[in-house]
Order: sequence, then structure tokens, then C-alpha cells
Amino acid sequence: MMTPFDFLNAINMTKEDLFKDPQAEKDYNAFIVNRGLSYFPDTILLANEMNVRHELPSSLQFSFLLNSATKRKRFSKWHKKDAFTDDLKLIMEYYKYSSEKAKRALDVLTSEQIQIIRDKLYKGGK
Repeated sequence: MMTPFDFLNAINMTKEDLFKDPQAEKDYNAFIVNRGLSYFPDTILLANEMNVRHELPSSLQFSFLLNSATKRKRFSKWHKKDAFTDDLKLIMEYYKYSSEKAKRALDVLTSEQIQIIRDKLYKGGK
């Protein structure tokens, strides 16, 4: 099984056609590959072009990116969801704070205080 990072590595560095393997058609995730390329000024337009032409088969999208992107090491940290989003929502609801103010309050509150807030706002169910 190939990961989206295998495809990104092939597009950026190795220039190896991974679609020689029949499994590649199933493993190719155009959204993630395009997202990975959208972090860089020299490949963002290529990624956008493939987003516009999303109806193309995966093999054609990969082939376009493989042959259009210049060989270069590209690395970027992926944006990840905040670990505190649930706690942030709790604080926003409990204190009626904006997200910015709740972030500051989250830095001050202890885990015990957050647990008390969580218990007070618990509505039951799943």
C-alpha cells in the first residue's frame, strides 16, 4: 500500500512513475497530494490546476504533476488540528468568551479546572 507521501516524494524528488504498479490507482489520493504541493510557491499553481480538473483519472493527474514539477526537495510541516479545540469550545461556552480570549484563558486554567467546567457543561448522551 502506498501513502500520499510516496506520491509526493516521487513528484518532488525521485521522478519515478508509481503507476506502473496497479495498486497505485487505488492508493492515489488527489486531495492530499494537491494539498502537499500547495505549500510551495513553485507548485501551488500545478496543484490548483489539478483541483480544477478533478475529474481526470488519477494516473493523468499524477503524470501531469510528475512531469511538470521541477525536481527539488520540498518539505513543510502539515497544519494540524489544535489539540485544545474541545477544551477551547468548553471555555468559550462556559465563559461566553471569543476564541481569542478563550485561548488566553486556556493557558491560565489548570486541567482540574477544565475538568470541572467539562462536568458542569456535560449534557449526557453519547
